[in-house]
Amino acid sequence: MNIRMIKLLCLSAAVAASSALCLCSCGSKTYKDGTYTARSAEFTEEQDGGGSGYGEVELTISGGKITSCTFKTYELDGTLKGEDYGKENGEIKNRDYYNKAQKANAARAVYAEELVNKGSADQVDAVSGATINYDQFTEAVAAALAQAEE
Repeated sequence: MNIRMIKLLCLSAAVAASSALCLCSCGSKTYKDGTYTARSAEFTEEQDGGGSGYGEVELTISGGKITSCTFKTYELDGTLKGEDYGKENGEIKNRDYYNKAQKANAARAVYAEELVNKGSADQVDAVSGATINYDQFTEAVAAALAQAEE
């Protein structure tokens, strides 16, 4: 590689980096400080012993940034999906379903923490086996942020 080629590559990289920075800052939205709560649409999956319900986030925005987030999921009747999620009448009757339910349950905290750390739901990665929760999470976050837009 000659010096001219190296200079051209460096110039191309600099242009790409400055374009990316402009795109990130030029299109960013601003949010009012406060606490916002929103929920996702209801989800129903009847096949394969699947679950149903909805998700709800509570976001706190300070200085225009998300400073805290909680994400909870509920059964369609409003029952919180917690430690017993995946059990039937207090017992584990289907180990696979229970394990999947608890994995989804644990993913809620991961999603909330990643949102605070990364600042955008677009940068939060879905946890394998908890994609329904992920969809509910991102939908509820978008609704909460829409409330906070200036």
